[in-house]
Amino acid sequence: MYVVQFYIMQIMWLPNRPTRLNLTSMDGNEITLDKIYASDLRDVALQDKYDLNKSTVFVSGTQALVRLCLLQAEKDRKAGLNTAGYVTGYRGSPLGGIDLQFSQAEQALTQAGVTFHPGLNEDLAATAVWGTQQINLHDEGKKDGVFAIWYGKGPGVDRTGDVFRHGNLAGSSAHGGVLVLMGDDHAGESSTVCHQSEYAMMDAMIPVLNPANLSEMVDFGLQGWAMSRFAGVWVGIKCVKDNIESTASVRLTADEFSSHLPNDYTLPSGGLNIRRHDDRFTQEQRLHAQKMAAVKAFARANRLDRVTVDGGSAPQFGIVSTGKAYMDVMQALADLGIDATMAAQVGLSVYKVGMSWPLDPEGMTEFAAPLKKMLVVEEKRGLIEPQIKDCLYGQEGAPAIIGKCDYDGSRLLPEEGSVNATQIAQIIAEKLLDGVKLDRSVSHNLVRIKAQLNRSVEALSAARQPYFCAGCPHNSSTVLPEGARGYAGIGCHWMAQFMDRNVEGNTHMGGEGANWIGEACFSTRQHVFQNIGDGTFNHSGLMAVRAAVAANVNITYKILYNDAVAMTGGQTHEGGMTPVEIAKLLDASGVRELALVTDDLSRHDQSAYPAGVSFHHRAELQLVQQSLERTEGVTALIYDQTCATEKRRRRKRGLMPDPEQRIFINPEVCEGCGDCGVQSNCVAILPLETELGRKRKIDQSACNKDFSCVKGFCPSFVTVSGGILRKPDAASAVDEKLPLPAPAFAFDKPVSYVLTGVGGTGVVTIAALLGMAAHIEGKGCGIIDMAGLAQKGGAVTSHIRLAPRPEDISAIRIGPGGADVMLGCDMLVSADSALLKLMNQSGHVVANTNEMPTGGFTRDTEERLPGPEMAARLCGVVDEGQATLIDTSRMAVRLLGDTIASNLLLLGVAWQKGLIPLSSNAVEKAITLNGIAVQQSINAFRWGRKWVVDAGAVDREVTAAEDRSGLGAVQPLTALDDIIADRMARLTSYQNSAYASRYREKLDSLIAVDTDAGQHLSRAVARYLYKMMAIKDEYEVARLYIDGRFANALSAQFEGDISISYHLAPPMFSGTDPVSGRPKKAVYGSWVKPFMSVLASCKSLRGTVFDLFGYTAERKAERAALTRYEALLDEVAARLTAANYTAAVQLVSVPEQIRGFGPVRHAHLVAADKAYAAAQAEFDKACDAAAGANSGEKPRKRSA
Repeated sequence: MYVVQFYIMQIMWLPNRPTRLNLTSMDGNEITLDKIYASDLRDVALQDKYDLNKSTVFVSGTQALVRLCLLQAEKDRKAGLNTAGYVTGYRGSPLGGIDLQFSQAEQALTQAGVTFHPGLNEDLAATAVWGTQQINLHDEGKKDGVFAIWYGKGPGVDRTGDVFRHGNLAGSSAHGGVLVLMGDDHAGESSTVCHQSEYAMMDAMIPVLNPANLSEMVDFGLQGWAMSRFAGVWVGIKCVKDNIESTASVRLTADEFSSHLPNDYTLPSGGLNIRRHDDRFTQEQRLHAQKMAAVKAFARANRLDRVTVDGGSAPQFGIVSTGKAYMDVMQALADLGIDATMAAQVGLSVYKVGMSWPLDPEGMTEFAAPLKKMLVVEEKRGLIEPQIKDCLYGQEGAPAIIGKCDYDGSRLLPEEGSVNATQIAQIIAEKLLDGVKLDRSVSHNLVRIKAQLNRSVEALSAARQPYFCAGCPHNSSTVLPEGARGYAGIGCHWMAQFMDRNVEGNTHMGGEGANWIGEACFSTRQHVFQNIGDGTFNHSGLMAVRAAVAANVNITYKILYNDAVAMTGGQTHEGGMTPVEIAKLLDASGVRELALVTDDLSRHDQSAYPAGVSFHHRAELQLVQQSLERTEGVTALIYDQTCATEKRRRRKRGLMPDPEQRIFINPEVCEGCGDCGVQSNCVAILPLETELGRKRKIDQSACNKDFSCVKGFCPSFVTVSGGILRKPDAASAVDEKLPLPAPAFAFDKPVSYVLTGVGGTGVVTIAALLGMAAHIEGKGCGIIDMAGLAQKGGAVTSHIRLAPRPEDISAIRIGPGGADVMLGCDMLVSADSALLKLMNQSGHVVANTNEMPTGGFTRDTEERLPGPEMAARLCGVVDEGQATLIDTSRMAVRLLGDTIASNLLLLGVAWQKGLIPLSSNAVEKAITLNGIAVQQSINAFRWGRKWVVDAGAVDREVTAAEDRSGLGAVQPLTALDDIIADRMARLTSYQNSAYASRYREKLDSLIAVDTDAGQHLSRAVARYLYKMMAIKDEYEVARLYIDGRFANALSAQFEGDISISYHLAPPMFSGTDPVSGRPKKAVYGSWVKPFMSVLASCKSLRGTVFDLFGYTAERKAERAALTRYEALLDEVAARLTAANYTAAVQLVSVPEQIRGFGPVRHAHLVAADKAYAAAQAEFDKACDAAAGANSGEKPRKRSA
């Protein structure tokens, strides 16, 4: 044996890197490794990853697992075995996408005889795996054996412990074998807890193999099955983000693999495999006395643990590590500049542990014998270190060991979180090699490393939290009645905790609501709501409902049925569970009352449901919840609405109808009150900066057509039916005007990239394109995508390493100061302190300056990102002149019609600046292979390149496109005369010239006393007096729909045959909404437009006795507010001094807070009353202080 990939990691230690490498395997056979990476472009296809005739493939970790199964099937076939494969388990990060990959590879797997069954939950899936090993116990098996995989997230490992114990005691079949893929999230990047599963494996006596990288995932998988067959055990495979969620170009073939049976161990009579009528005591004895010995012997025979750096003829210092941490060690040595020659000079050796439990004592004893000091590097709780200490205990001359603790017992490598190459490098140099005279270059590198570790970057004043997708059903379903309290569950709806919904806490999966059983006995609260996703309910949630019924507590279970397991990628439910089936299970469990709430009642055959189920449109959700809240005992609500992201996928595939409607906001009518965001919680509602302040617009690229935003009490919303989004007629012949020269690349060592952005905006695609382009060129690449919850609108980060050769890449994850380039697709994420600490001071930043709002904008109408602060941080983290900030989102919309193209524009900028050492042909070929919006993507890449060549020319194209569309950014007026002229013109159109003159007369009285050089008071009055006078009443709303600007705005975004529907609540014609208590909005077709024209022409009636609308309470309140404001201005003009000037500006600016229509505006007026009172008090205080100072007396308190 020896697996060639094991050597690839060590080629970096060979001095001359020949084209052909002659290596010797463990069994003494010579291996010749051809250099397989050529400089020209490979002939690559996406299906290569599952083609066993292709030796080098570009795959992700989960795709490598598919290939692993294909390789094992082929290996067995060549050995004359008639075997089959079986894969099952339950998804969860870092194994969240495994079922998607296996489902997509069904054809290749079926041909190889591999069956994929996604499990209902983890422990039942493990039980099914146990069954695969039993097929020949009764002479009824169709196959010689079944090689099986179980997969699950760390918490799933915990809940499956009983099955693991039973299955491992029973054993595996001689031609089968079992791999247990345990997905661990050490840093809690996408989990409710940080977790480590090796100790659970130890408890069940399951050996643990710890692959260091993607290639070893396959190698150790093949070795694991061979070990499982030989020793009769189940074998654990440690999966972390750095191996299973990485992507790389690797060599994965069956021909180069072989395993060896140990020659120092003899199997007992009858072997160690599964058998019938096996007594539990005999099983236990066999496991401890024989199987563990067989496991260690197999590991020795196949050199799973091995010396990778020999330390010369007299090694004194040793490093022991495993898995991902081993890659960090190798990167740390590279960062220090310690190569193979220098390691030999100082006597430094490295021992790579492939099987982290049980540790083979013979290999470790041999490695430790000459050492004086040993450093053990591993993440989380120490697993190897205590085994080493047990192994070496009492041995004379055993080395001093540090790892989790220093020599004096103080903490060194933390158990919590994760470790990185930078901190390991410092420990190697200052602890392990303390007292050793190091080369000057190493000392210099250590100074740099310590500076990077100690580099302080203050926290940014804003952060991007994960959030519900645009149109997500949870935007509506997780809202509770006022005063109610709810518990979160596992799944997307867990994020409701970020959204001021009085939803908090969580349990383990399937335990939802059971905590209330205990709490209710001792709580003053009478009732709680419990969210539980349909996936969790299907997994194990029904038992919690039954427990609550048995305890007779007051709780309402909200089963949020979104027709997909959305958090992990939109998988379907195992067994295809439907709302009808859920209702029947709940009814059979004894819930007192059951309601179904949905966005589309027509989807449900009510006769199929149990008797007593009530049916409601989602608009009635709060009424339904209030009723259930009052009901004694356990009640349940099924909220049925398909996941918004899944809707988008299905619509693209033609599997779900795509409504021919879109929502559009009339910017002239919009007041910027933000009620649409409050009602919908939707992130597709964006700010629109105008001369009259911040308003709202719909991001048509992100909108998933949920339409709940129209619930906002505002007449600015219209539904556009028919037609299509207008694409910009961008310049397409710029190629000839701007030739694109190729930049000079320096690519003699690995280049490290941090790619940042927002989930769902194509960030991960950029990483995949770079990786594929490197693979096409035969270069080395390694990628880890740090998505976490970020596929839901939060921060996404990818760590990318490109290298001239694959063997030049060790750890992919980048430590502090290790990033050469930041590709910042989102400025807020990029400016985060943790990411800035990754940057090398001499590196480069290329970032998009577009300020994409966070989810908080749905609730905070004035949320503004700290743009200048973010830009300063991005520029300051690298040397001067090495940060390029550009609004690629604006360019993408104007030149290509879609913000999704902004990331490829950014990539084009970075490429043309010489920061991407791959050919443009390779990048464009990768784009073509990706197969999505190919021409648009290539154009985006080229536009970015063009901007670097001639920014002025491209900027002019962008401006021209804006001019043609009429959607260019508005630059607010700053000169007082310009503001006055603008508002006078608007008021003349609003009413007449006399009304505008009234405005000017009042304003002049303030200008006359405003002696401040900046005229801040006059500017404020010019803006806010206009705002108080130009109330958007019925006449004005009608005018703003028919004066031509609305039609122009529509035409700028849509083309084709369109029709318009208006969402209005006209006084005297709208009833009261029973849920909100507001006037009820209704939809009016285009037939109302003539009535709008008539109404607009009647504006002269405004304020007269013939003004029917003027008699409403709303209009009376607005007139009173204007009268009060004008009186306030008179008072300010009379009392204004330099001392109270600032207070006066604040006082006259209170109308900034008054926005909206109807009940929204009324609430703002009430709030404004309090703001007026506070500002008036400050103004009075300033006036009194000035008066007292002038008279020499103490200021007197004003009477109430």
